[in-house]
Amino acid sequence: MSKLLIVVDKLQDWGPFFQYDGVMTLAEYLKWQGKSRQRVRLINLCRQSQYLGSGYYCSLLAEARNHHAIPSIKVFNKFNRDEIADVIDDIPVALTKQLNKALTDNTENQLTFQLYFGETNERSLKKVADYLFEAFSVPILHVDLIKKQQWQVKTIRIGSLHKLTESQQTQFAEALERFSHKIWRLEPSKRQFKYDLAVLMDPKEQFPPCTPRSIELFCRAAKKAAMDTEIIGARDHQRLAEFDGLFIRETTAVNHHTFKMALKAEREGLAVIDDPNSILRCSNKIYLQTLFEQHQVPVPDGLMLFKYDADNLERAADLLGLPMVLKIPDGSFSRGVVKVKTMTELRQKMTELFEQSAIILAQRYTFTEFDWRIGVLNGQALFACKYFMARNHWQIYKHGSGKTQSGAFSTCAVNEVPAHVLDAAIRACAPIGDSLYGVDIKQDGDQVYVIEVNDNPNIDDGVEDLYLGNKLYDLLVEDFIRRIELKR
Repeated sequence: MSKLLIVVDKLQDWGPFFQYDGVMTLAEYLKWQGKSRQRVRLINLCRQSQYLGSGYYCSLLAEARNHHAIPSIKVFNKFNRDEIADVIDDIPVALTKQLNKALTDNTENQLTFQLYFGETNERSLKKVADYLFEAFSVPILHVDLIKKQQWQVKTIRIGSLHKLTESQQTQFAEALERFSHKIWRLEPSKRQFKYDLAVLMDPKEQFPPCTPRSIELFCRAAKKAAMDTEIIGARDHQRLAEFDGLFIRETTAVNHHTFKMALKAEREGLAVIDDPNSILRCSNKIYLQTLFEQHQVPVPDGLMLFKYDADNLERAADLLGLPMVLKIPDGSFSRGVVKVKTMTELRQKMTELFEQSAIILAQRYTFTEFDWRIGVLNGQALFACKYFMARNHWQIYKHGSGKTQSGAFSTCAVNEVPAHVLDAAIRACAPIGDSLYGVDIKQDGDQVYVIEVNDNPNIDDGVEDLYLGNKLYDLLVEDFIRRIELKR
């Protein structure tokens, strides 16, 4: 569990708030020595936010000590380098529309509101507040709005604790309590657990990467290793600072809360699986195809088709032949992937897929009875499965008629996998990262083709863990502890 420090210029600035032994002046912080290898969170409430002011130095020294401060030194530099205007100019149109809708009945031409750890009492401005807090994570943020032809953000600035009114102090204290949640509590003298891990899940997800039983087995393994686990959801993003690590067991996407939470967790210094870079790299088949070609990873012959190229049809047919496979870049679970057998089908499916993406990946079709799925963790093979094609279908998953069918599977020991299949899996992961991956490979005799690398591979009880059993979850926990300790 993290230790929370609150640093102020003068102790009287904290006078109106609850008593807590972690409150100290900047001078006291310079002398403070925490426990060996203890993770420290620091809320910087020093008055001077300008370059080389007390607030600036507080976050600078925190970074040097590997303490995780809010605001970070990067945020201070955004203000000092006048990057505020760029962020304001980049506010999405949808948020600007929401801002104007929320203030339709406001008769003033100017309005100021404050964010306390990203929260505001103006519920209609919540999404605007979330956007600004994501860009400028500071405890107190003043936001000035101005109405010209429409409402817009005029400027933002860092607020001061000692200038808050009594009602504002109450709002600040309540927001701090929610933001810090349990990390500011006095630590018990004897803790049962050494590490805290958040497991992100969506119980309503149709195709989750873990069954409830596999999550239970993972949590049991974590408990044995003195790691506490807690299931969290998308709404718990502000609680990430409580934990030492984040395990994302929800299907990831770049334009999704999973990616935002991975980014936030990484900024907070947590060990993260799936880390943001892995999500970014694995979520796009166009990226993977190019990356694999650059690193000489064996892949099916492929061609990128651009929406407005007139010769797409002929180039694809001449190079790849028929049948061929067409893929949108960000499809998952066999969705957004189609096989075409004729030129008519090719033309029709290209038209449909170009409605979803400006680029389509076309690949040579290779029939196999099964795909290898090699689980790779930190550059080492973890598990191996054969996923067989769905009955009377060319893919593992067959979608249609409101239900999804999948083929059979066979789990085996890693040392039973052909050496060239394992080699291709390891080589495919190397340029992506050292996280947890699931590599899909087609084997055609001596030839192998990496189809894709999944950053969020399935680990289901009775499937991926069938050979290793509980040892699989022990290995995952051990790797998480290694990552957490490297962060300290």
